[in-house]
Amino acid sequence: MKVIHPHIFEETVSNWPGKYVIGLTGNIATGKSVVRRMLEHLGAYSIDADVLAHRAIAKGAPGYAPVLEAFGKFILDPQGEIDRAKLGRIVFSDPEALAQLEKIVHPLVEKAIDVMIRRATQRVIVIEAIKLLEGKLANACDTIWVTYASEATQKARLMQKRGMSEAEALQRIHAQPDQQIKIAAANVVIQNNGSFEDTWKQVVAAWKTISPITDTMPATKTVQTGEFSVQRGRPRDSANIAAFITRLSGGAQPMTESDIMAAFGEKAFLLLFAGTQLVGLAGWQVENLVARTTDLYIAPSVPAPQALKALLSEVERASQELQCEASLVFIPPKMAGQEALWKELGYVQRTPASLGIQAWQEAALESQPPNTILLFKQLRQDRVLRPI
Repeated sequence: MKVIHPHIFEETVSNWPGKYVIGLTGNIATGKSVVRRMLEHLGAYSIDADVLAHRAIAKGAPGYAPVLEAFGKFILDPQGEIDRAKLGRIVFSDPEALAQLEKIVHPLVEKAIDVMIRRATQRVIVIEAIKLLEGKLANACDTIWVTYASEATQKARLMQKRGMSEAEALQRIHAQPDQQIKIAAANVVIQNNGSFEDTWKQVVAAWKTISPITDTMPATKTVQTGEFSVQRGRPRDSANIAAFITRLSGGAQPMTESDIMAAFGEKAFLLLFAGTQLVGLAGWQVENLVARTTDLYIAPSVPAPQALKALLSEVERASQELQCEASLVFIPPKMAGQEALWKELGYVQRTPASLGIQAWQEAALESQPPNTILLFKQLRQDRVLRPI
């Protein structure tokens, strides 16, 4: 890890008074999203600019018609949405086409980011963007963080996680500028070739350099709800979380401490306690302004309705703090019998196709574990990006 010229809060130069903005970038498959998620665990509010770019060209969004005019209707899928894989094959093999797409999308993304930062209550903001340094956004940030991974690691991740062939993976890697260009512009470089633990240590060390912000960030908050309390899990809780999931799943989902440490790169865990005893947890993440609860466990020793109400109320509160538009909860069929509770909490059983909004549909399709039922609740009527 490289850390140079750390800023302090009083010297912020971002466009947003009272906010300290970390610009996070790095080439494809270098672990940007993992680092962004780690910063969320430390108390930052994060924005994925690349996901906002996807929303900007969704059907009905302002970038949709200009992209069709530029690239033709053959890039549409059967539902009339832009097929990003088709579009990607065009722009990643033609620098002029990529520049044309960016000219359409980047102004929309910049406007959306401005709206989200101004509405955020958190003091530290993280903007993840693969093209951060190529546009105006870098100049609006207080510090630049860059993730690095070897080409072999990048290729392996693209092939394993995105199902690309070796040729496709290498095309994507080689279509981007040399990683050293980004490294040269960085205040912080996170080496992301190793384990989650290794990366976490680097992120925590770099986080401490932006003092005094981190000295005044709130500690892990405990929310008391009747006989229960809820608090956000931390990587140090990994062994307890692993043992709890293994026990409650009857061994059907055996988990190790390393499994949970790796899961912290994708999600957060909200822990439910009765006194000092862990009696429930929710594995939860927010992406693209949609909350997704993919893991939900309640110990048989406590009343399920009260425990679920306490846990999901905190999921919603934390989601709304992150400006979420909707909450998706995926439950095993045995929990579907709690119909009165779900109705009281405002959740209804839905299918992904019935959600209407493309971003919500995609979130459900991307996140739904096998053999689960989707429950849906809209958290806000004024959708955050509707003005964009």
